[in-house]
Amino acid sequence: RGGLGVNRHTRRPQNPAFLRRTRGGSSRNMAGGRMRVLVFLGSARVSSPPGPKRLGDRVVRACAAQLAAAGHAVDVVDPLAVPRGEVFKPHFAYAAGRVPVELDALAKKIEAAEGFVMCSPEYNHSMSPALADLLNHFGRSLFSYKPSVIATYSAGQWGGARAAVGMRAYLSELGCLPVSAMIHVPRAQTVLDAEGGYLEGVDQAQWEGYMGRAFDQLAWWGAAAQAQRGKHAPPGAFKHSPSQRDAPSA
Repeated sequence: RGGLGVNRHTRRPQNPAFLRRTRGGSSRNMAGGRMRVLVFLGSARVSSPPGPKRLGDRVVRACAAQLAAAGHAVDVVDPLAVPRGEVFKPHFAYAAGRVPVELDALAKKIEAAEGFVMCSPEYNHSMSPALADLLNHFGRSLFSYKPSVIATYSAGQWGGARAAVGMRAYLSELGCLPVSAMIHVPRAQTVLDAEGGYLEGVDQAQWEGYMGRAFDQLAWWGAAAQAQRGKHAPPGAFKHSPSQRDAPSA
């Protein structure tokens, strides 16, 4: 499937079905070093109205292409391609050797990633339930001590900004602390085409500069986290029960 400029989203045989790999470009890296970045598409909606369908796919493609052009290794995670049972059962609730293959493969990808871009529409002033459901299938230890970027979008004028407020608290609890810069794309259908390219008349350089501020921060914090992990192991989380985080009783 086509992407922006020289970057192409391709399916490789060794990749699980939920991943779309974006080839890295030869452009100068953003602040920090080369990172393994997962870009999560936060929508499972394929119906309309409202249209266009899969609007978030445009934003995700633009984000992935810009990160790849900076030399990062980027994979896109589509919730529609990650099979989950009708009854909620997270990855960590399965016995060893009994985890569904696709779920286990995504867990390994999350653990190996060094940064995340969480792309969400706005649902009733909140983040996408499709994104929350997918992320809730994995333990916070897979995400912890890695930076993230909040990217929201809409077909209307607000660009999902209200959803981003709640996403800060959610992602902080998950352990992948959001950088301060965020990406909001209002009326995304007037900015990006179906392949994530910029439409005629849109100032591509201005948009890439705007998005690049967040990605520069992601790379900077990602490099800092990598350097720190090389010196010290991350602090441990609770091992048996959430009550291990409780304050001492009186």
